Amino acid sequence: MFKRSVLLVAAAICLSLVFSGSCYAMRLLTQEEALKKVFGPDAKIVTENKELVEPALSKAKERLGGNLVYYQKGSKSEKVEAKTNFDFYFSLKDGKNTGVAIIDDEPGKWGPVEFIIAMDLQGTVTRVEVLSYQEKRGQPIARHSFMSQFEGKTSKSPLKLDKDITGISGATISSNCAIFAVKKAIVLYEELYLSK
Repeated sequence: MFKRSVLLVAAAICLSLVFSGSCYAMRLLTQEEALKKVFGPDAKIVTENKELVEPALSKAKERLGGNLVYYQKGSKSEKVEAKTNFDFYFSLKDGKNTGVAIIDDEPGKWGPVEFIIAMDLQGTVTRVEVLSYQEKRGQPIARHSFMSQFEGKTSKSPLKLDKDITGISGATISSNCAIFAVKKAIVLYEELYLSK
């Protein structure tokens, strides 16, 4: 009886170690759900695909610290492709654009994190949501209490951890991943639409 109890306890400990060390892929929103969440359920959405070419490509990279993807030391995420083609989602009301959003993946601690960043037509952030992530401890970045910090941010905002954005304790890489995604969305919109 004692031997069986010891074996059961040992098995339970092994299972808890296995599961505590794994990361979980979590789908929170589909693209359609995310667009409805940032623009409202009745919004008409029009998609425009834009390619980032020179000189806007160099300018965007310069503004983002040299890269279109932000890999951080300590990240175990698989590579995220640095693309130059982007879909911009515009909400329409009475035939006029009322807002814009971009969906983008950035490398988190354990895997890519997919964000939607919505802005007004001047490039001010109105809402940020997480569509999916693969994290062990970064889940709190998907909470409204963290994401709401980005509302009202513009290209003039510092967008820096512990400056104008309060990070998540124990999830610094995930926090910085979100900051970069927001900064990148603002820069892309400004370079492809507002600087014309």
